[in-house]
Amino acid sequence: MATSTVDRADAVRDAAKDAFGFVPNLIDELASENPAVAETYLKANGHLSNGVLSPAEQQLVILTISGYNDCHYCTKAHGAAGAQAGLDADVIEELVDGGLPSEGRQRLLARATKRLLGKRGWLSDEDRAEFEEAGLTTAELYEIVGLIGVKTISNYVNHLAGTPVDPQFQ
Repeated sequence: MATSTVDRADAVRDAAKDAFGFVPNLIDELASENPAVAETYLKANGHLSNGVLSPAEQQLVILTISGYNDCHYCTKAHGAAGAQAGLDADVIEELVDGGLPSEGRQRLLARATKRLLGKRGWLSDEDRAEFEEAGLTTAELYEIVGLIGVKTISNYVNHLAGTPVDPQFQ
């Protein structure tokens, strides 16, 4: 027998509660409207959490994406997650405001993320050489692309839904 939409939505909410200790408004919105997208979002996030970038670097990239996309919800949610992962408040604010951090590796990751977003992934040979010379690997670029994909789901859903920011992220 096929699993009902309600059962799938409940399973997504349960998974979110297990992962975060509560059901974030974004996940509740996704589960209510389309459990398949909610499942995709949660599973993709889970897989990417085992990538090559550190948790702080991942949050830096996510904040860069969410700032670029002007997502009110994700900048708050990942501002909190970034602080928990060890990002300085000044770096978080800089990323949310669309700037670049001053520290070398952080600046490199944010710059690469913005370039990938702005060029929709079409990096030139010169771009690739610049990033490689600065120490950014192809594996790291691919992870940034993966994070762009996942964050685009949440950023755009939040734009459509006007998702209220959870008190936990304020």
